Amino acid sequence: MNRRNFLKQSVFASGITLVPSFLKGMELLSPAQLSGYKNVIIIQLSGGNDGLNSIIPIQNDIYHSLRPTIAKKKNETLKITDDLAFNSSLEPIKKLYDQGEVCIVNNVGYPNPNRSHFRSTDIWQTASDTNQYLSSGWVGRYLDANCQHPYQAIEVDNSLSLALKGNQLNGIAVSDLKQLHRTTREPFFNKLVNDTQDEMLHEDNQGYLYKTMLETYSSASYIYETSKIYESNISYPQSSFAKNLKTIADFIISGLKTRVYYSSLGGFDSHVNQVNSQDRLLKVYAEAIGALVKDLKKNNRFKDTLILTFSEFGRRVKQNGSRGTDHGAANNVILIGGSLKKAGIYNELPNLSDLDSNGDIKFTVDFRSIYASILNNWLEVNDQTILGTGFDKLSFI
Repeated sequence: MNRRNFLKQSVFASGITLVPSFLKGMELLSPAQLSGYKNVIIIQLSGGNDGLNSIIPIQNDIYHSLRPTIAKKKNETLKITDDLAFNSSLEPIKKLYDQGEVCIVNNVGYPNPNRSHFRSTDIWQTASDTNQYLSSGWVGRYLDANCQHPYQAIEVDNSLSLALKGNQLNGIAVSDLKQLHRTTREPFFNKLVNDTQDEMLHEDNQGYLYKTMLETYSSASYIYETSKIYESNISYPQSSFAKNLKTIADFIISGLKTRVYYSSLGGFDSHVNQVNSQDRLLKVYAEAIGALVKDLKKNNRFKDTLILTFSEFGRRVKQNGSRGTDHGAANNVILIGGSLKKAGIYNELPNLSDLDSNGDIKFTVDFRSIYASILNNWLEVNDQTILGTGFDKLSFI
């Protein structure tokens, strides 16, 4: 195998995405340096989670009449107020809510919503307008403006989402840190790094690949060595999503200089027989979040952590003929953290008597206001530089 084919088919094909600039020296953190980094964990519920059957307007007659077979009954829910309830699968989230550690923002969306999974996901990940097509994500542009290293934004997955791709810097995606470390330590990889420097730097594409190899090597070493400082002994559920969150907890508690983490849970495209599938997935989500928060609290890192959960769109208010729901528009967003300034229900409930022409919930909060609030109030950076324009700030953090 020649060098070019090796580069295309080896570690780069396994979802390890890094930035095209040389890393400088990377010293490991001492135990005295393991606190003080505010971080954000972004969770995407991919497929379009049904917000109305997650945070339920339990007393609303329109909700029950438009969903005769999939609407939740009171005994299937966990009471928030007389008018609102959690899906019973979200019991770990309800417990955090009762402790003042959850904020629910209703009616989150954007003007002229797109109901395609791919396009709406791109809009949420890039923070673009509906008719604007961007090649960089909002987290990637945060890296461009404020960070030096790819490991300052990590996606625990097999591939890197557009959200973490910048114009100059990309984050790093890793699903198996030990395998990544082993791969970059193989003799063939090391020989390529040592023997091809002059040749590759003479051509732009090869220079890019060479610098990416160097960063693969350096970042893998930094993350692997630093994350060995802590390994959780908290019991996590036996799901791949929970495993991802355990990895994130290990990274945070070990003291990685990472500011943004990203992970996702798929399967929420519930056109058919929604109730059982959504309840099962919400239980997977909630139990994993519960274990993550327990881990962070035990190690005094929850106060420095903000968890954002979103889905690319909500579902239609009226159920379809297959005991499911079709693609909708505005949805609720869940924020969890140990330093929330405003917990509970942040704003008004969805107005089910005033839907858009498609029968979808109208948005009253632009999702980019949530991003702007996190960037400005939590990560303490200039949100307009990253988002391209100013958006109203919310006071949840």
